[in-house]
Amino acid sequence: MTGFSPDLPPVFDAAFQERFEELLVWRRDVRRFRTEPLPEGLIGHLLSLADHAPSVGNSQPWRIVSVESDAARGRVLDNFKAENARALDSYADEQAEIYAKLKLAGLQEAPVHLAVFCEVEPQQGHGLGRATMPETLVYSVVGMIQTLWLAARAHGIGLGWVSILDPSRICEDLEVPANWTFVGYLCLGFPEEEHLDPELSRAGWQDRTTLEERLFHR
Repeated sequence: MTGFSPDLPPVFDAAFQERFEELLVWRRDVRRFRTEPLPEGLIGHLLSLADHAPSVGNSQPWRIVSVESDAARGRVLDNFKAENARALDSYADEQAEIYAKLKLAGLQEAPVHLAVFCEVEPQQGHGLGRATMPETLVYSVVGMIQTLWLAARAHGIGLGWVSILDPSRICEDLEVPANWTFVGYLCLGFPEEEHLDPELSRAGWQDRTTLEERLFHR
C-alpha cells in the first residue's frame, strides 16, 4: 500500500471522502460480464482486503470455495435454472412477464465464481459475542462479502450475488463440510456495461425508496 504506515492513524481527507461516496453510489449488483479473465493475482488481492472485514469475536467464519471446473460450474448452473423456473412459476401476470425478462445471473459469462459459506461453530473466537445471537457469524460473513464488493468495484471489477439457488444442493455439489452454511454465490468479472441506476429499476421491477421510509426514532 503506497504511503501506508501501521504506526500512524490514517487521515481521510475531503477528496477521499468524496471518492468513497462515489464508490458506494456506483456499486452495482452486476449480471452482465465480459468473459475475459481478470489480471493475475487480482482476486487473491481482493480477498486479502475482504479478509480485513470485522467478525464477531474475531472469528473470521467465512469459508470461500473458488469454483473453477466446468463440472462444478455446470452443477451450479443446473441448480440456478431449476430454482429460477420455480421462482418464475410463483409470480403471475405482469410480474411474471417482467421476471422472465430479467437477467438474474452471470454464471455463464463471469470468469470468477466464489461460493461463500459460514462455519457455524468455528473454534476461532472462542464463542465470544455470539452466545445470545449465533446468527452474528453469518452476519460477519455478509460483512466480508460487502467489503469484497467495494474492493472489487474500486478496482473496476463487477460482482453479482446469485441467490436463486438451493443451498443444500450447493453444499452437496461442492462437497463442503456438514458444519458449513451456504451464504452466497458470487460472480466476478469486468462489467459489460456501466449504469448508475440498478438494473431492477431500469427493468421496471422495483425502484429504490427513500431512507426516510425506513428510518425510525424512539
